[in-house]
Amino acid sequence: MKKYTLKNLDCASCASKIEDNLTKLGEVKFVTVNFANSTMTIDTDNIEKVKSKIKEIEPEVEVEDSDKREKIVSTSELAENKWTIIKAISGLLLLIAGMVFEDEIHNTPFHIAEYLVFVTGYLIVGWKVISSAVKNIIRGQFFDEQFLMTIATLGAFAIDQMPEAVAVMLFYVVGELFQDIAVNRSRKSIKALLEIKPEYANLVVDGESTRVSPESIKVGDTIIVKAGEKIPLDGEVIDGSSFVDTSALTGESVPRKVKDKDAVLSGTINQTGVLTIKVTKLFSESSVSKILELVENASSKKAETEKFITTFAKYYTPVVVVSALLLAILPPLLVSGQTFSEWIYRALVVLVISCPCALVISIPLGYFGGIGSASRKGILVKGSNFLDALTQVKTVVFDKTGTLTKGEFIVSEVVTSNGFTKEEILEYAAYAETNSNHPVAKSISDAFGKDTDSKRIKQVDEISGHGIKAVIDGKTVLAGNDKLLHKENIEHPVCNVEGTVVHVAIDKVYMGYIIISDTLKDDAIEAIEKLKAKNIQTVMLTGDNQFAAAAFAKKLGIDKYFYELLPEDKVKHIETLMEESKGGKVAFVGDGINDAPVIARADIGIAMGALGSDAAIETADVVLMTDSPSKVSIAIDVAKRTRKIVWQNILFAMGVKLIFIVLGVFGIATMWEAVFGDMGVALIAVFNAIRILKN
Repeated sequence: MKKYTLKNLDCASCASKIEDNLTKLGEVKFVTVNFANSTMTIDTDNIEKVKSKIKEIEPEVEVEDSDKREKIVSTSELAENKWTIIKAISGLLLLIAGMVFEDEIHNTPFHIAEYLVFVTGYLIVGWKVISSAVKNIIRGQFFDEQFLMTIATLGAFAIDQMPEAVAVMLFYVVGELFQDIAVNRSRKSIKALLEIKPEYANLVVDGESTRVSPESIKVGDTIIVKAGEKIPLDGEVIDGSSFVDTSALTGESVPRKVKDKDAVLSGTINQTGVLTIKVTKLFSESSVSKILELVENASSKKAETEKFITTFAKYYTPVVVVSALLLAILPPLLVSGQTFSEWIYRALVVLVISCPCALVISIPLGYFGGIGSASRKGILVKGSNFLDALTQVKTVVFDKTGTLTKGEFIVSEVVTSNGFTKEEILEYAAYAETNSNHPVAKSISDAFGKDTDSKRIKQVDEISGHGIKAVIDGKTVLAGNDKLLHKENIEHPVCNVEGTVVHVAIDKVYMGYIIISDTLKDDAIEAIEKLKAKNIQTVMLTGDNQFAAAAFAKKLGIDKYFYELLPEDKVKHIETLMEESKGGKVAFVGDGINDAPVIARADIGIAMGALGSDAAIETADVVLMTDSPSKVSIAIDVAKRTRKIVWQNILFAMGVKLIFIVLGVFGIATMWEAVFGDMGVALIAVFNAIRILKN
């Protein structure tokens, strides 16, 4: 799979046409063309044939490698569209001259002067449109907007409505100019959101700093980041301290302090001191690369609305052309007193107003803007289909540890039994958990406070969903939950303990238990309240015992909770909730590593605080770049706002066009009004789509 830039792709229907034609090529396994950012993502072994096909479909479009991202060059819109503006002004002056002196030049022999003025003006402003239409017809590609405008304006010449023909083409070209400016502004806004890629890195070799490309840096290399510079690669601070602006990645405006041994992420900005960093990931695997790839590739997963509009436009234009033809011919033939010139004119009005460009451009632009807006808030949505799915969420299911809680476990109490001491319980528990990376194991190790001697450990077996069985000093030690004690038939005085608990036994004798405390995240309660305010059901799944689960659920105000669950049990509960949702979507929010199967099974999988986690990035549909569960509600808000604007554009464009078509059929609307209606609708729809980026 590779990404290419499509230069001169200035037409949304052209993007759709290219995608449709390339899909039919045997050499192409997958292709998607994104008009919003002028890119093509394709899986093919024959790119030269692809380029040849694109040149055949759209001769002006050029295919360029996108491996090297272009820096945004700030040029004025006047400079970018200089020749279009000159042509428009020239055409306007000729149109005004022709209309002012119409009576005088109309009386010249054969109207030579009249034709000379209006045809010249028409060709100046409309030559590109006409030539594009002719080229498309030669290639067998009819029924695009250039074809509609060419037929409509040539028809106007045929019925001696030359001023209107020139005016329609002029207004169409001017409208296209404003439309291009609006689309390009949107593209630049979206690209600006993604301009977080560092341009260089200061590599340290033998005490000397050299500026090099981030792609050339290897894992283990040392780099220096000065105040005001972007951190180019993921790494660990080995010297210095500073405040780091993470807003480009996480959407959080408050700078984060980093010091020795702290992890730092590429794309963030060093604000104050000088940092010396040991690189831990190649640039291609760094956080910034993953974000850029996710956001840019999001358009490949299109929403059903986008797919419908693309298909609709494909059939809509031929239907309009045929309907206009019948409108021009049938009334004069069937109704006495009706003239062909009058009904041809009405048919031409219908052709002008019927261009589907407002829909074809604004809908994908709206979705891409929504994805860009979400990324600016620290939320990565992998496709516009998932934006649509978020609007239908009726149930949000949370994992507990690391999602609703901080996952910062501390031993808060040790309860002894059968004459054992607290020190003995902690010692044997720490030895049993010595090879585990689980936060609970780490908290026990920290409480023990001593190094473990691996020679004392002969065997360690992890019993999934229960705990650990180990042989230490020749004795069998059990460390785990209440289910483990029952499984091994260990007598113990207490089963239900509030909180996260680790029971410990040695040679079938119960030693006691360790209570480990975890705390809720700062915005966990707020996250649940926001979802409930949207009438969304909240559910918590946890491997904790009933008492611990109940205590957390009560603090949070969770609607439902399920406890003592193995990973496969969580999948079963998700499937049950999906069956009960009655058409609504079920989202699961987890840490993206232990919960990967559940994230994959849910309607929408959301990875919490998973920036840099390969498991989360690969499995989840939505990735939250901070540890804030409240971002789930924000993601739903962005999705609903995007969908609202998309449907505003659909209903507005279809409604206005329908009104003008009716007015045109009854002879009330003229071609002047029709072209204002067509281009006006397109411009309003585009500007409405751009609004998504502003919030």
